[in-house]
Amino acid sequence: MITRRAFSQLALAGLTVPLVPSALGQHTSTLDRALAALDQLHSIQVQLGDEVIVAEAPKGPGLEGLANIKSCSKSVVALLLGTCIAKGEIPSVTSRLVDVSPSIVPPNATQGVDDMTMEDLVTLQAGLESTSGERYGAWVASPNWVANALTRPMVAEPGSRMIYSTGTTHVLGAAMAEASGQSLLRLARQRLGEPMGFEVPPWVHDPQGYYLGGNEMAVTPRAMLSLALLMRDTGRFAGEQVIPADWIRASVMPRGRSPYSGMGYGYGWFISDSGFVLARGYGGQIIAAHPELDLAVAITSDPNRPARSDGYFGNLMNLLKGPIAELAVARRSNP
Repeated sequence: MITRRAFSQLALAGLTVPLVPSALGQHTSTLDRALAALDQLHSIQVQLGDEVIVAEAPKGPGLEGLANIKSCSKSVVALLLGTCIAKGEIPSVTSRLVDVSPSIVPPNATQGVDDMTMEDLVTLQAGLESTSGERYGAWVASPNWVANALTRPMVAEPGSRMIYSTGTTHVLGAAMAEASGQSLLRLARQRLGEPMGFEVPPWVHDPQGYYLGGNEMAVTPRAMLSLALLMRDTGRFAGEQVIPADWIRASVMPRGRSPYSGMGYGYGWFISDSGFVLARGYGGQIIAAHPELDLAVAITSDPNRPARSDGYFGNLMNLLKGPIAELAVARRSNP
């Protein structure tokens, strides 16, 4: 059972669900208390099977307003890479950047860039110095974001370890735009937004016109839940195979590990030890799926406050693997 306030909101939206047996009251009360303690939370939606069991927006623009999904954008770019490979625009995930899009590689690129693959980029294992964190401001102030990223020092062997860097995903997005002949915005609209029924408005682009790969996309929380369902259902949405199933399966295989959260990282998606696959954005933006539990979750939070792995983001992970997962198990046991 959800809170009385949440139930009223769902009733108005036509999303009410049958009241669960009283035996599940303990799990719902635990979830209610956990949600009340999250002062950064803007919205949360939880879908179990075909049923939305939680849909609350205590703060922010609501479930239909645009939310900056921050670095969840990296996971969206990774999904689009799968479509470029499926359409033959990029031969394979092991294709080299210099072969896929030679025009974006500057003449003075760092030694080792010539061997960099799409897989190195989508797994954040390019080996180049990060453009994120304290270096982000200087990077986006540079006259050429792609060239700036590709001329940074090589601090690790490409493919050897995860180095979190928005510049890496931006290079990937630019390569996909060149290979497909379409902007990243058009790819997102044509291959995700249109088949799934949500809008993708324009967002930040660099001085060369490449849309920022890896940050600043905005979609509604409803759209985020749709993306969570896409991951839960192996690339299918509303009966249509939107993303190839083999790409989704490959995406959720750990190929590196985050030095911050300790979670595994596949093709643009984090993999938790508790079985959740998720996109993570600054401030506490989350698109999550747990296929074994038949769960899809979308969370938005204050985009201007940090959400560290040992702080608010850790609280959100505890929410997922604790009250939300427990409620899903309880409801499945008491249909």
